[in-house]
Amino acid sequence: MYYNGIYHLFYQYNPKGAVWGNIVWAHSVSKDLINWKKVEPAIYPSKPFDKYGCWSGSATILPGNKPVILYTGIVDQNKTQVQNYAVPANLSEPYLRKWVKPDNNPLIAADASINKTAFRDPTTAWLGKDGHWRIAIGGRKKNRGISYLYRSRDFMQWIKAKHPLHSSAGTGNWECPDFYPVSVSGENGLDTSVEGPNVKHVLKVSLDVTRYEYYTIGTYLAEKDRYIPDKDMIDGWNGLRYDYGNFYASKSFFDPSKNRRILWGWANESDTTEDDIKKGWAGIQLIPRTIVLAPNRKQLLQWPIEEVETLRGNKVELSNHRLTKGQNIEIKGITAAQADVDVTFSFNSLDRAEPFDPSWDRYDAQKICSQKGSTVQGGLGPFGLLTLASQNLEEYTPVFFRVFRAQDKHLVLMCSDASRSSLSDGRSLVKDGKNAYKPSFAGFVDVDLKDRKLSLRSLIDNSVVESFGAQGKTCITSRVYPSLAIYGDAHLFAFNNGTETVKIDSLSAWSMKRPLQMNH
Repeated sequence: MYYNGIYHLFYQYNPKGAVWGNIVWAHSVSKDLINWKKVEPAIYPSKPFDKYGCWSGSATILPGNKPVILYTGIVDQNKTQVQNYAVPANLSEPYLRKWVKPDNNPLIAADASINKTAFRDPTTAWLGKDGHWRIAIGGRKKNRGISYLYRSRDFMQWIKAKHPLHSSAGTGNWECPDFYPVSVSGENGLDTSVEGPNVKHVLKVSLDVTRYEYYTIGTYLAEKDRYIPDKDMIDGWNGLRYDYGNFYASKSFFDPSKNRRILWGWANESDTTEDDIKKGWAGIQLIPRTIVLAPNRKQLLQWPIEEVETLRGNKVELSNHRLTKGQNIEIKGITAAQADVDVTFSFNSLDRAEPFDPSWDRYDAQKICSQKGSTVQGGLGPFGLLTLASQNLEEYTPVFFRVFRAQDKHLVLMCSDASRSSLSDGRSLVKDGKNAYKPSFAGFVDVDLKDRKLSLRSLIDNSVVESFGAQGKTCITSRVYPSLAIYGDAHLFAFNNGTETVKIDSLSAWSMKRPLQMNH
């Protein structure tokens, strides 16, 4: 949340080790979303209503500029879940270091119709025109994912609505729901309570079964308190994702200082728990992203917050460079282990695009990418970047495009392939790269290719590569643990393994500096 000039990040944290369990709400503060200061945990298990854990939730700023946190408490060893609240002990203390949990908790306990072990992660509240607050809470009934709706006049007495905000069969448990408005015109974000004719709504859920996040865009019928996805939206496992890689349990918030909605996701590790214990850490917050509705209103666009550009150091540029089949070019003069790369590729013709095999599932981009990797020669593509590459390409993480010709249109596949990311020769943080989960993450990019151009931006940071295709239409995050391509031994290349020559119209790459610890 943003409060009195300070950004507050609360996150699930185990103070006793790099494994899941003993969860508290850790708390960090920042003035710019880049340089952070860790303060003491805001919430930790201490009362009967959260004795066995303080799980995820959200913050809401109430009238009178008063923040309140709603969170899920675990009350017994059966994982019975209730919804609690906490408030700052002292509103005039700039970092809100101390939070109190009043004795009238829990605010919400599950009724007999609710599965008490799948009832968690309350959203930021929104205020209806009738003066009632509303929140959504994730859950499931058998295999149907549900977003329960609760209403309150005073934020203390909550009543469950007769109908859920939304539900969908066959999706399994819904975690970390997020429900917010987006403007149909313009780049500004909207406060969570905004509704009206120039507004669409987004419902995001994290699916426990797949460990991915899915969203739909639709209409919020405020008078009925029902959310209806637009008719061309897919509600479930084949639906739109924020990120087609290692990205989960995200939360958005409205930033009134810059009138924007910021999305923040979490990436867990791709190696083993044993490796996490040896490293002493597990799980990172990714770069915050702004989130807006695409002009066609059919998807969201995400982009790294502008503040990340303050970390840019040495810059190199390249333009009008042709890449023929099988050609690599090294991008020299930057720290390739920590870099921001923004490139636009162009091509003269779509004629060499490979036919899209009708037996392939259009929704299983990951499977296609694992078969058609960066080294498999194509027609138009694969072309893109080889990130975190060793000098002789024994290991690298390619981020690339491949264009297919389907019956009715061209399909653009974007991949971030971790399968070649680590040889592991003993120098890596990870004992054995073979233990790591190294998938070929992939998603399709909804572009018409009229201008025969594709853009790609990748943020590279030692063990993570966050990539944004076509100005944020498709995003993929990979966690990788190279053993050769580390620190000064990491390299960055642009490549083309397609028969169609590809041109680098423009490429800008920057060395990225480390953020600072914020001063007191």
